This record gives sequence, structure tokens and C-alpha cells, in this order.
Amino acid sequence: MELQQIDRVTTLTKEEFLKNYFKPQKPVIIERFVEDWPAFEKWNLDYMKEVAGDKTVPLYDDRPVDYKDGFNEPHAKMKMADYIDLLKKEPTRYRIFLWNILKEVPELQEDFSYPDFGLKLMKGLPMLFFGGEDSYTFMHYDIDLANIFHFHFHGKKQVILFDQDQNDYLYKIPHSLIVREDIDFKDPDYEKWPALKKAKGFVGDLEHGHVLYMPEGYWHYMRYVTPGFSMSLRAIARNPKNLSRAFYNIFIMRHFDNLMRRWKGQAWIDGKNEKAISRTHAKLGIS
Repeated sequence: MELQQIDRVTTLTKEEFLKNYFKPQKPVIIERFVEDWPAFEKWNLDYMKEVAGDKTVPLYDDRPVDYKDGFNEPHAKMKMADYIDLLKKEPTRYRIFLWNILKEVPELQEDFSYPDFGLKLMKGLPMLFFGGEDSYTFMHYDIDLANIFHFHFHGKKQVILFDQDQNDYLYKIPHSLIVREDIDFKDPDYEKWPALKKAKGFVGDLEHGHVLYMPEGYWHYMRYVTPGFSMSLRAIARNPKNLSRAFYNIFIMRHFDNLMRRWKGQAWIDGKNEKAISRTHAKLGIS
């Protein structure tokens, strides 16, 4: 893979963001944008344990997709206090994602504000994501192809991003939002996945208080170098093509995939995995 460092700025104005990053759909890491938020001083694992310790949270790990699993169905559940104790005690693959803080712990909203990037943010959907040391998300893109602002707290996280124009090289699974789950983006095996050598993307590290802008539909792989958590705010896709794909994903694709899982079982999952290889190699003339 050919990965260039994500642009990094100390801070930037709305006009600079729109001109230099939103309009060209280019990612950026803003290092000192939220230091006036109470969250900048308060948000760490201990604080989350204090305010949300009694909440039962959904947990996900890096096991391959199974036909019996529903769309975004958690692999386990645990009290937040126990989960944070686990994060601090030892490495764990368990992650939390898409945890709506407005619904679960409304008082956390008092710790941040909705920044003005020149895009209308969906204020009902601030989501938290937690992970243990060396846990990671599979390379994927979000179902709504939104513009995403990812605010990181506590610890360090590495991100790898690809534009949708790199789809031919990523071994995308048909009728899904992910690539082959057995690809190790931390250390790719180019003998097994030769198309990846042609992929051009971005890489960067996030630390406490950093904000990552991910343009519409960008593929993202995230690995927790240390235990930590992030919050995402999102704005609806502006590109008409991306908006139409978002509607297709939400109202057709995911329901079709669930139907086929129930009908064909694991054969449906296995067949899609094989097609990811055959279609990728056929497009590139790889035998």
C-alpha cells in the first residue's frame, strides 16, 4: 500500500476547512480544536466509568462475520464499569461502537458543543467508540457515507483511510460495507493480497483532543495503540451520488443481505468472500 500522512494542522477556520478539505474531499487531523471543551479536561476512562458505569454496553470483537449474526449485532454485553476495568487491566479485542451518548448518558452533552465547520451536523447522533490495546475495526465505510468528524480522547489510535476510488484494490465484499476480514492492514501479506500493493491511501495517529475529518464514504481502519475512546459527529453526504448510495445501503442493501443470510446461511457469507478475491483479481488481470 502507498500511504501518505494525513494533513495535520494546529487549528483552522471554517473557511479554511471548506476550501482546503471539504470541497476537495481530503482528510485532515486538527490537533488543537477542542481545548475549550470541558470534555478536553474531563473525558478519560475513569470519568466514563464514573458517569456511565452502571450502563450495559454492547461489545464487538474481530471475529469473522457469521451468517447467524444480524446486522451490527453485538458479540457480548457488559456493564461499562466492568468493561473499563478490563480495558485498564489487559489488552482486549472487545470494542464499543455506535453508542449513542444522548440516549444513554445525556449529561455528557454538557461537556462538548457542536462545532461550526460549515456543514449541518446531525445533532441527534453523537456516537462513542471504545477499544482496548491493539483492538481494531475491520476496514469499512459507513452505511450513510456521511462526512465524519472523529474526536479522540484518552490514549492513541492509528487510522488508515482510502477513498472510494480505491475499491478495485481493497478486496471489497459484495453487498456489504467491509473488505476481506482476514486482511491485516497493520502488516499486509502482499503475496496473499497482491492488489493491495496498488492501493493509495492515508495514515495518521490520533491522540487526546485531536479531531479527524473523514470525507464522504471514506474507507477507514482504526487500531487502538492504547486503550481509549472517541466521539463521532456526522453531516449528511452532499454529493448526490453518495446520497443515493446511502439510501440504497440503508433501505435495500442491508435488508437484502440479511435476507440472503437467513436463506443461504454460511454459504452466502463464504460465497461473498470468494467473490471479493475473484472480482478484484479479474479487474486487475491477476491470476
